[in-house]
Amino acid sequence: MTSVPIEAIDPPFIVLEPQGRRVPFVFNVPHSGDVYPESFISGSRLDELTLRRSEDAFVDKLFQGMANLGASVLSARFPRAYLDVNREPYELEPRLLEGKLPAYANTRSPRVAGGLGTIPRVVAEGYEIYPGKIPVEEALARIEMLYRPYHAALRSLLDRTVAAFGYAILIDCHSMPSVGLSMSETGSRPDVVFGDRFGTSCALPLVDMIDFFFGNKGYSTERNKPYAGGFITEYYGDPATGRHALQIELNRALYMDEERIEPLVGFNHITDDLIAIFSQVIEVVCDGGFYNRPLAAE
Repeated sequence: MTSVPIEAIDPPFIVLEPQGRRVPFVFNVPHSGDVYPESFISGSRLDELTLRRSEDAFVDKLFQGMANLGASVLSARFPRAYLDVNREPYELEPRLLEGKLPAYANTRSPRVAGGLGTIPRVVAEGYEIYPGKIPVEEALARIEMLYRPYHAALRSLLDRTVAAFGYAILIDCHSMPSVGLSMSETGSRPDVVFGDRFGTSCALPLVDMIDFFFGNKGYSTERNKPYAGGFITEYYGDPATGRHALQIELNRALYMDEERIEPLVGFNHITDDLIAIFSQVIEVVCDGGFYNRPLAAE
């Protein structure tokens, strides 16, 4: 975790571009940012460790090697607790914001109701971030400074990939607590959860193949439960036009101490596995001729 003035989050995100061979994959890491504005920390009622509970810590490090496989990798540097780009641009909560919200704001989504809108009110376990309301102008400034440039960069990467290959495969990379936090979910979670919006955001043969290679490496997997994919998966996934989006949630217990938010000794083993798995996926997609046309939803 780094604490800086907000103007020091420059750049607000990092794009890793492949050298040499390119492949029709874009890896997106929207929730691993750990550069926290000083004003945000000082204005919060939470300590720094609790603020990080919503963070997909180290996921950017886990997937940065995908650039060596020929894929582009986009990762946010700003924290999810400050601004969540895996939401509509204006999922805003009247309970949190002081002032008149724009008429086009979505104030009634389930995510807003849970305190997890574009400007979150709570961190993952439901702890209130702020002691009171914040000005609506501040929320809108965060959206203009961070949200819009981030999505412009992601859209550009996908458009360029489609222009080069005729299709694009977006892998949206996340992590999840090892144990469910809700009353409806009991016990430990699988190693990996794939979210394809219940078959609507990504071609089924592609999901099947990725699932197979993870299973072949010994990882337990599940689909769409408890995570079916967020705004990014839904918005950018359109298999009928050759745009595929698959969300991947990695169990944090695989690679980090969840209480201390520190990498485990076996962290590099997980990164090596991810590189090996996606090397196989990319080989099948690009070299094996399995998909030599825009993939259609099954």
